[in-house]
Amino acid sequence: MKKILILLLLVPMFSFAQVPADTVKYWKRSGDFSANFSQVSLTNWAAGGQSSMSGEFLMNYLADYKKDSLSWDNYIGLQFGFLKEDKNDFTKSSDRIELNSKVGYATGKNWNYAGLVNFKSQFAKGYNYPRTPNDSPISEFLAPAYINLALGMDYKREFMTLFLSPVSGKFTIVNNDSLSLAGEFGVDPGKKFRSELGASVRFAAKKEIFKNVTFQTKLDLFSNYFDNFGNIDVDWTMILNLKVNEWLSANLLTQVIYDDDIKIEDSETGKKSPMVQFMETFGVGLSFKF
Repeated sequence: MKKILILLLLVPMFSFAQVPADTVKYWKRSGDFSANFSQVSLTNWAAGGQSSMSGEFLMNYLADYKKDSLSWDNYIGLQFGFLKEDKNDFTKSSDRIELNSKVGYATGKNWNYAGLVNFKSQFAKGYNYPRTPNDSPISEFLAPAYINLALGMDYKREFMTLFLSPVSGKFTIVNNDSLSLAGEFGVDPGKKFRSELGASVRFAAKKEIFKNVTFQTKLDLFSNYFDNFGNIDVDWTMILNLKVNEWLSANLLTQVIYDDDIKIEDSETGKKSPMVQFMETFGVGLSFKF
């Protein structure tokens, strides 16, 4: 079942890369890539300190198809950041893979019948820090991974979209033996797969609010019909991009996550419970659009 779901996601997500020449005029593509890097090197430095280096890579790509009443919107979002202090091992500071594909059929002005497929995971293993060589990862690629399949109505305008789904399936994959045995990320202990049925909402918007200043946001909400309905999973991302010139930019990214099924250990009490997760990154570096 897991293999089938992944194939259902990946085939439509990447098939748009092979587009017949006679349909090019119906496609609108855009993307941006930024790379930020910093380094501090200290040798016999009397004031003290520690050598370090860090980097952050961020890419967004959209490929949207529109012909008559039919539309097909595709999105790829990738992010990875790292930090290395002196002789310590590399540690990751951010890690995200998101693939999204949505097909719609217009029913009138701005409204569409729509179906949505979404995939979220990460590239590399994550650990609790400080760590020892024998520590096991607390996350990795496909542990967890989330696949969402949804049917509903989509309200679209030039700069925003609001997707409302009363029938939404959320599938959680934990493809790691130790994490599966511990029942992490909401799966039953020993299981690597969990399915949920509920309602979902997705809001996304992107707009140039000032000259060379672009604001982008995406909000995903989900509630399970059969397990504590009313408890809402939240994934909210915001990106503020400031374009300095053709090659230089600054970007601020924040992400807020709350999932009742993700239990996080309290550093003081050692108990695990659902908590609000927050990430913020700010970088200045090379950037280009394609």
